[in-house]
Amino acid sequence: MANPWTGEVTVQIDGKPCVCKLTLGALAELEGSLGEGSLVELIRRFEGGAFSGRDVMAVIVAGLRGGGWIGTASDLIAAEIEGGPVGAAKAAATLLARAFAPPS
Repeated sequence: MANPWTGEVTVQIDGKPCVCKLTLGALAELEGSLGEGSLVELIRRFEGGAFSGRDVMAVIVAGLRGGGWIGTASDLIAAEIEGGPVGAAKAAATLLARAFAPPS
């Protein structure tokens, strides 16, 4: 369903596939939601394994919004993301990687 060449990642939420993409607008929104810090710092946290649940949720929400979703983080509080926290973290890391580099 998702096209990795365009930076897309599919995330299963409550059993439904959702396409996520970090568009420029989604990246700007993500940076704004981080408060202090930058996208570079966020990427460093993911690369170093020092990211938080808040980081993962912010990336997933930005990716969903870049994919056309019009919800907010609070809409996902009770949602089941396939793979749980680990699956969500992997999807977030993949989104960040695809936003800044073509797939190999």
